[in-house]
Amino acid sequence: MSWESTLVYYRLINEEVREQLGGLHSADCLIRSLDFAPVEQFEREDRWTELAEHLAAEARALERAGADLLVVCANTVHRVADTIANAIEIPLLHIADAAGAALRADGRQTVGLLGTSYTMDHDFYARRLRNRYGLQVLLPAAQDRVTVNRVIFDELVKGVVDDGSRAEYSRIIGELAADGADAVLLACTEIGLLVGPGDSPLPAYDTTQLHARAAVQLALGQGP
Repeated sequence: MSWESTLVYYRLINEEVREQLGGLHSADCLIRSLDFAPVEQFEREDRWTELAEHLAAEARALERAGADLLVVCANTVHRVADTIANAIEIPLLHIADAAGAALRADGRQTVGLLGTSYTMDHDFYARRLRNRYGLQVLLPAAQDRVTVNRVIFDELVKGVVDDGSRAEYSRIIGELAADGADAVLLACTEIGLLVGPGDSPLPAYDTTQLHARAAVQLALGQGP
């Protein structure tokens, strides 16, 4: 939910609308950019019920403002996606569904999962990929999960992109490949700021790109 990835979402959504509709078209959208510090504190203090209520209230406000589709621009807080979805009448496009559909469309079977510690260490995300899309999900080793999470919170959400961290991510992805992964899912919306196609030993699926594209397709009546 950092503004670093919100910038990317906004650009990708508008580029996709322009590609689909042509001319001077751009996205008709509402953005509620939250102060990330309280969100991170809720997560760190394991106050997920309070975070869910906070985000549900924000979702209702967007619905009242005229939104007819909700996109929550973060993987981690999809831990409380059901609470958010149940608080509104408009559809919520789950980020793991955008990712899972893309992986299955490409015939992937075993995916390495990179994200915050909340996404990697809790089963809500991997379980959805397994149950809905039949994917096997691999996680980095425990110490590597610490590294992935540290880079996200100490660097990427602050706009810091470090070559050493990029090399570490590449190494970790290589370990997942050695364990049998045939793709890696960048399941934090900031990781794409660090890891590009040339940085990954495996085909990399960036949830930010997949989610933004799926949102436009759904909004234009082209999605499921």
